[in-house]
Amino acid sequence: MPTITTTDGAEIFYKDWGAGRPLVFHHGWPLSADDWDAQMMFFLAKGYRVIAHDRRGHGRSSQTAGGHEMDTYAADMAALAAHLDLKDAVHIGHSTGGGEVARYVARHGGGGRVGKAVLIGAVPPIMVKSDKNPGGLPIEVFDGFRAALVANRAQFFHDVPAGPFYGFNRAGAKVSEGVIDNWWRQGMMGGANAHYECIKAFSETDFTEDLRAIEVPVLVMHGDDDQIVPIADSALLAIKLLRKGELKVYPGLPHGMCTTHPEIINPDLLAFIEA
Repeated sequence: MPTITTTDGAEIFYKDWGAGRPLVFHHGWPLSADDWDAQMMFFLAKGYRVIAHDRRGHGRSSQTAGGHEMDTYAADMAALAAHLDLKDAVHIGHSTGGGEVARYVARHGGGGRVGKAVLIGAVPPIMVKSDKNPGGLPIEVFDGFRAALVANRAQFFHDVPAGPFYGFNRAGAKVSEGVIDNWWRQGMMGGANAHYECIKAFSETDFTEDLRAIEVPVLVMHGDDDQIVPIADSALLAIKLLRKGELKVYPGLPHGMCTTHPEIINPDLLAFIEA
């Protein structure tokens, strides 16, 4: 398996397929690079070089004891970008991966390494409720995630995709048991400690200054029926902070819309990349 070794000894697994302009995909919690199959196959066929990595503690990367926070996630991505010598890359992040993209592009994306970025159902600016972010989700929501993970991670990782992640809890939803099983498979590959600590990383990290610092064009894509990262306190706020932002809202689509509706998402991604 192709891996790089970071300065603290973590091995980061990655996929690197094809040639052409590099597109780098950043997955959500608690998944892996495999969550991007529908996008990587689409863009590979379009002549792009497609790259995706497993975040540390996730998938096939090292189950490290520490480093499960956004600064380290971004530094790991910077190490991979340097190893692959990426130039003019488009970084595409879903959910937690959107936070990783924001932090990476803001802090490590200079020198021509990054050409554009995409945030899909992404967590920035910040998820948790506070005096500065009154529309956020209460900390008790994330405490509940942590408690469920510790109590029975295998069951929790079934309930999330079977319910709100893909909107399978909505009346009339077309439920895919294969999609649920694949989410569970990816989640259970990772380390419980990494998944536990990553809840704090995706919910409490403030990306406000990262968004303000990004100089490249950014496409923000969000379903208005996202039950995991509600649009009102994420995309609708993030777009106001970006210098060169474009917002696309998808009526009725869920958090996991890249998997449930690739026929809608992929052409819009292609149009932004080629614009």
